[in-house]
Formats: sequence, structure tokens, C-alpha cells
Amino acid sequence: MKNEQKFRTGDVILVSLAHNLHDIYSSFLAPLRPLLIEKFGITLAVASLWDLISRIPWLLNPVIGIIAEKIAARYFVIFTPAVTAVAMSLLGVAPSFTVISILLFVMGVSSAVFHVPAPVMIKRLSGDKTGKGMSYFMFGGEIARTVGPLVITGAVSLWGLEGTWKLMPFGLLASFILYFRLKKIRISSEIQKKSAGSGFMKTFKEMMPFFIILIGITFFRAIMKSGLTAFLPVYFYTDKGESLWFANSALAVFQLAGAAGTFLSGTVSDRIGRKQALLIVAVVTPVLMYLFISASGIWTFILLVFLGIFIFAPTPILLALVQDIGGEKKPVFINSIYMTISFITSALSVLISGLLGDWLGLVTTYKIAAVIALGAIPFVLLLKNEKN
Repeated sequence: MKNEQKFRTGDVILVSLAHNLHDIYSSFLAPLRPLLIEKFGITLAVASLWDLISRIPWLLNPVIGIIAEKIAARYFVIFTPAVTAVAMSLLGVAPSFTVISILLFVMGVSSAVFHVPAPVMIKRLSGDKTGKGMSYFMFGGEIARTVGPLVITGAVSLWGLEGTWKLMPFGLLASFILYFRLKKIRISSEIQKKSAGSGFMKTFKEMMPFFIILIGITFFRAIMKSGLTAFLPVYFYTDKGESLWFANSALAVFQLAGAAGTFLSGTVSDRIGRKQALLIVAVVTPVLMYLFISASGIWTFILLVFLGIFIFAPTPILLALVQDIGGEKKPVFINSIYMTISFITSALSVLISGLLGDWLGLVTTYKIAAVIALGAIPFVLLLKNEKN
């Protein structure tokens, strides 16, 4: 019993590093998008379809969750960085919109297979400090999205757009190393024992009210978050006339601030409660978004930092909340439903952002997104008043 309450720092860091390695590669699309738009002569709306395509595999999350309840899910975490590395490193040499779409679909499958069981592994390794564990896990992912744009921009500068394939070996080596470091983390057998008592459909029906709240929170915030992560380089490169290095550096700063937000928010939610932490974020973020769009000069970057902190903060809190409420029912399956909600709303919101961006411009789109984000507040208030 003591061991279950203990925060296993070393193992939590290992899984978080796996998240880091995977997401470095999966973050290549946003910084490459301005160049790919130029290469193929397409609009923002058409380019936003890539995000939708990469997220279609997340519709399979419940199936992945059911499978992961029954097998050694740690191997999902070990081998998916290699698959994602191959797919994303080939974006630069892809000869057409269709080929890029296929590569992004493969990446989407790999990403879904990774992200469904990984947070449950973190839960099992975090003892009674779930929020802290999720902060470590999400910090790995957000740091990756900070490093990723710099890595791919550096690769393009060194080898050109057609030379991005040279990044493949690093991902293959990473999975090789992860195999020897993570193969002894036995999580799925514990999950299977504790969740054997209830059916998947029964669990889904019991959790439906909670899932509806999650849909509300994620949907109303999604246009704001996805619009920034997908089109921030385009915003600076096209709308503001900055260089590609400046645009992608701004994305890196935004993601780095987001990493800080994810690292802090889960631990804070352990102390003040998930609902209270989410409410603060839901109120503050839209205000920061509007101020960022209205700012100029150095204030643009200052507000971008604060915006990054708050816009990414809910993720570890929601992951911890899902695991808290999921309890012993079927944690991987329940997490798969949350991931499905999260990524479908994210994909649709990118498409909406692209359409609005073509129609009204990104500045107006971002202001509209800030107003829409206020809709998450009522759903946060529907959460039960519990400390954890």
C-alpha cells in the first residue's frame, strides 16, 4: 500500500521523456506550414485540413483504450516515437498535398496509440500526487513543442526543405533506448486486475455527465488554443511580415511558456483543487488573449509568455481530473474517451480557425476566439467541489 502512494520520480521522468521525444517530431507541422503553403500554393483553410487529417485516428481512441486494457501498453509508449519520427521527417520531401496527408495520418495513428495509455502509466507511478505526475508528463510534451520548431527550422536552414528526412535516425535511436529503459515498467497487468469488474459500455454510460462537462470545457477553449498553436507562425510571418526565424521563435517562446504552465498547474491543482484551478485559468486566459492581439512591440512577447502559461495550464489538471474520477473503473478506456474529446474538438477548431482566418483575418479570428473561450466557465462551475 505504501508503494502505491509513493511518487516514483525516476519512472515518471522516463515516461515524460518518452512523451518529449515523441512530441518533438509531432510538432513539425506548424513551423513547416508557411513553407508548405508556399510550396503547394494553398490557402489557410486547405492547409488546416492537415490538422483534421492527423486527428482522424483519434476517433479510434476508445478501441485503442480497450486493447490497452488487455495487453502490455508500455510497448505503445516505447515504439511510437520511431513511427512518428519517420512520418514527420518525410514532410519536407513529400511531393504533394496528398502524400503529406498520408504521412500526417500515419503520425496521427502513432500519436493516438502513444497518448492513450501514457497518462494512465503516469497515474500509477505518481501515487497520491496525480497532478504532480501529470505536470511532469505534460512538461515533457510542451518542452518538445518548444524544441521541435527550433529543430525543424534548423534542419531546413542546414539542409533545405528537402533535407528534413535526415532527422529520422534520432527517433529510431530514441525508441531503441526507450525499449531498454521502459520495458520493465509493468502497468497494464495492474490496470487489468483492478478494472476487470465492469463493462466498457456500463462505464461509458456512468461517466456520460462528466464527459459532457469535458466537451464543454475543451470545445469553448479549443478555437483559441488551436488557432494559436497552428497559425502563430503564419500570423507573424504573413500578417506581421516577420522572418521565418522570428515567427518560429515566437512559437517556441509560446510553447516554452506553455511548458512552464503545465509544470506548475498540476501541482497547484493538487493543493487548491482541480475546479478552483480550472476556474482561474478559464477567466484569465481570454483576457490575456485579447490583450496579446491588441499589443505591440515588447508587450507582444511579454503577453505571449503569460498567454502560453495559462492557455496550456488546463491539460495536466484535466488529465488528473479524468484519472481521479475514473478511479478503478477502466482508467485507460476513460482516458481514451477524454483524448477523443480533446483531439476532435482541437481538429475541428483548427479548421474553424483556418476558415475564419481566410474570411476575416487572423487578428479578428483571435479576438472572436477570446470571446468564445468565456463559454468554458459555466462548464467548469458544473464540476463538483472537491479538492482533488
